[in-house]
Amino acid sequence: MKIGNKLFDTQNNCYIMGILNVTPDSFSDGGKFNTLDKALRHAEEMIAEGADIIDIGGESTRPGFTRISDEEEINRTAPVIEAVKKNFGVPISIDTYKHRVAAEAVKAGADLINDICGLRHDSGEMAKLIAEIGLPCCLMHNRDNTNYNSFMDDLLDDLRITLSIADNAGIPRENVILDPGIGFAKSYENNLEAIDRMDMLNELGCPILLGTSRKSVIGLTLDLPGSERVEGTVATTVIGVLRGAAFVRVHDVKENLRAVKMTQAIMKGYKRG
Repeated sequence: MKIGNKLFDTQNNCYIMGILNVTPDSFSDGGKFNTLDKALRHAEEMIAEGADIIDIGGESTRPGFTRISDEEEINRTAPVIEAVKKNFGVPISIDTYKHRVAAEAVKAGADLINDICGLRHDSGEMAKLIAEIGLPCCLMHNRDNTNYNSFMDDLLDDLRITLSIADNAGIPRENVILDPGIGFAKSYENNLEAIDRMDMLNELGCPILLGTSRKSVIGLTLDLPGSERVEGTVATTVIGVLRGAAFVRVHDVKENLRAVKMTQAIMKGYKRG
């Protein structure tokens, strides 16, 4: 899969997507990087630590988040995308479910659209946009209820609906990454099961992204605040690699990259020298 100027071997490797929230109210780092200078410094730090993609988001999607207008989200994200692209050239993802925001992000230089609603927020506008621009996308599992009959079967069925929307819009399957949506429309137990059984998503034929970084499933398990969930996140990253994740989306790049490298070395039987 090609994202921006980089080829990703999603069959044999797991890559790091570094999170850059340019929001005042993100659950774990709200307000820390919501000026251009701060955002650029943090992007530079994540790239130096080994991030393969920078995922830029302008609206918090934490539980109980406040929706903002398309214009405000564009004003937060587009200048940062332009600046990161100009200064570093790293592949950039825009974290949005709004097609107007995505369109402006692409104009600013975004290489991938990360849609937490899996093309199901609007009436097909996001799917049409992605098909027209021809960029890769990450489509996450989400729904407006937690009424599951058989959790993993229902999750897979929901993702099949998302893939059907993508197919009908003309989005090539080779441009699609799928995300099980940890922390979205799931109970604590559902989240643990989705991580543990993530390999079931491989039957859908698309690379998988796992995004657990500092999320409540880790906080509830370890009884720790967001700032102290690094080790818990690393544990889920190891499970993700073992279950076939092609990408992990994280705040703490250095620690998770080391975990990915060590896990892959054990799995692949690397030899030194």
